[in-house]
Amino acid sequence: MKLKLGTFNLNNLFSRWNFTGAINAAVPAAEGTVSYQFSDAGSYKLRTYQGRLVKGKSAADTQTIADRIRSMDLDVIAVQEVEDVDTLRKFNTDNLGGMYSSVVLVEGNDDRLIDVALLSKLPIGAVTSWQKAVHASDTSTLVFSRDLLEVQILSKNRSSTLLTLFNTHLKSQFVPYNEDPIAGKAASDERRTRQAEKIRDIVLARMRPDSRFAIVGDMNDVPSSACLQPLVADAGLGVANALTSPIETRPPKADDPMPASTAWTHRFKESGQPARYELYDQVWLSPALAPRQSGAWIDRRTKHGGDGSDHDPAWVELDL
Repeated sequence: MKLKLGTFNLNNLFSRWNFTGAINAAVPAAEGTVSYQFSDAGSYKLRTYQGRLVKGKSAADTQTIADRIRSMDLDVIAVQEVEDVDTLRKFNTDNLGGMYSSVVLVEGNDDRLIDVALLSKLPIGAVTSWQKAVHASDTSTLVFSRDLLEVQILSKNRSSTLLTLFNTHLKSQFVPYNEDPIAGKAASDERRTRQAEKIRDIVLARMRPDSRFAIVGDMNDVPSSACLQPLVADAGLGVANALTSPIETRPPKADDPMPASTAWTHRFKESGQPARYELYDQVWLSPALAPRQSGAWIDRRTKHGGDGSDHDPAWVELDL
């Protein structure tokens, strides 16, 4: 059978109500849930982050990412930056027409409420969250900014496990304006390195040398970065980069210099600097799965800022 497996950062798929005026003025300058009572509409719970109201994704952007997912028509898609399982279920029902029979999300560690999740047309087996994992160098701190979500993908008749998927979203490179940029970057790089090391250790403990598994998600770094080498260059895992030369679904915009390689999913343009095109969203296949890859694609954006998301989705086809 052929199986299409992909990853897509949905860029803040929130379902929060968008209130203005007096409600915005009442939001406290701290994180947490705030309850409001309306005389004619009942009680609503709103979420804040860094003193601001967390707003829902616009209907237009939500439909855009849905249209992209529908056009790819993947069997299994790992997603990142989703508020909660109810939001994902509603998105699957209302925007995707219920095309996925299995929806998986476990609330993770992120203060922004962005979780990793999974949509699958195939049955799923065991689901394991590694959000409470710690690194050996600091056992008092949770190592994952969000989670490492482990999901078994089963055959249609549930008689066998086709592969095990590890979906993650590593620490971003963003440094708040009020922090020292050099120290902030060093801290985020160290956190991302520890996350890569922990994923390696978990996968080595959970999988056998002949296991079929894939490690996917938004790595917030390029495959060649020093931060990711514990994961992608480790001889014990032996994983292969499935997105070295993917096919683009459409040519990118041509009004500024394009990279020679098609292997990019994220574009960042700093003021006064040339744009950077980088492969943040990755698919790594185990030694038992890599020979079964028959293709790789990236759904290329039509606008520099992205279509519904600032990340482009990527996927592979496997012959199982």
